[in-house]
Amino acid sequence: MLALSHYNSSTSLLLSPVSNDSGEKAEAAVVVEGLSPQGNFTSVQPTTSGVIVVILSMTLGIISNTVAFIILANAYSLQRRRSKATFLLFATSLVITDFMGHVILGALVLRLYLSGGVHPEDFSSSDGMCQFLGGSMVFFGLCPLFMGCAMAAERCLGVTKPLLHSSLVTTTRAKICLSVIWLAALCVAMLPCFQLGSYTYQDPGTWCFIKVLSDTKAVDVVFVVLFSGLGLTSLAVSLVCNTISGLTLVLARLRRKPGSHHSAKSHDIEMVVQLVGIMVTSCICWSPLLIFGLMSVIRSYTGSIGEDLSSYTTLMVMGVRLATWNQILDPWVYILLRRTVLRKIYLIAKCQAGLRGNIFGRWEPTSFASSEKNEVNQV
Repeated sequence: MLALSHYNSSTSLLLSPVSNDSGEKAEAAVVVEGLSPQGNFTSVQPTTSGVIVVILSMTLGIISNTVAFIILANAYSLQRRRSKATFLLFATSLVITDFMGHVILGALVLRLYLSGGVHPEDFSSSDGMCQFLGGSMVFFGLCPLFMGCAMAAERCLGVTKPLLHSSLVTTTRAKICLSVIWLAALCVAMLPCFQLGSYTYQDPGTWCFIKVLSDTKAVDVVFVVLFSGLGLTSLAVSLVCNTISGLTLVLARLRRKPGSHHSAKSHDIEMVVQLVGIMVTSCICWSPLLIFGLMSVIRSYTGSIGEDLSSYTTLMVMGVRLATWNQILDPWVYILLRRTVLRKIYLIAKCQAGLRGNIFGRWEPTSFASSEKNEVNQV
């Protein structure tokens, strides 16, 4: 969503007041050389192409989440298995959260972009819009990670301990769990309202996030460690739970007797495959921002960021760009990784493999027979 245009701060402003003689010019050159690492600013120059990119990104996200919501809502209304219904409830809530986050964050970023963004000298300031945008990024960043973790834990329990799962997991408790997730993410996002951390404009002035690059304090470090720690822990728990679920299903498949039919296992496989898709998408999209933010705030707080400031600024922009794609890619996990779609892909692949086998089967005997005739004629 961030269409950027970079420029270097003009050194003529530093040279003009001290250009009376050669000695002063030399001093000015030293001053400019010393300030050059900090003199590279980034600003936003609104262009028609940039606006189109932002609008297309928002449109794609809205369409993707809407299609996924229709599919999940229809499946939830027709589902009779309680375990599957619980999973669909979580999945539908995740799609709704992604949809809201995509629309709200996209609209705010688009507004900042159209207004020309915030000038570099005002990056340290924070108005009401910046507070809301920064809090929204934290809230809509943690919610999908928490939900993915909860879904993975629920499926792990359902696959490994089905009896315990049937007695513990109910639709009411699932709704309570969702409420707790939303409340926990909201509490973390609102910590700067109690002076526990702060949100500031980030380069190139079209988004807000936790203060990580300059003038960081101990509370900022704690805030970033909390945010990144919760996100990375959620991804780690999802990885462990999905690995256990996958291995359990593979072992059950290998132990299954020939001719036996387990329709429930096919549902479990579908859900675990979708969870793995969600986990991979979240890891690719959110891990860079979580890790880069943690690295940046630690180096900034210890004063060791120095000349690497521009590099970390670039890493943060790249991280937030990847994070915005999570809300676009998540819905496609449910659209593409469904049993009906996977079955069609499997049948197409099987037909293609069978067709090749038939071609080879027809070709080999014919060529063998023709070679035999040639040998007989030669004799």
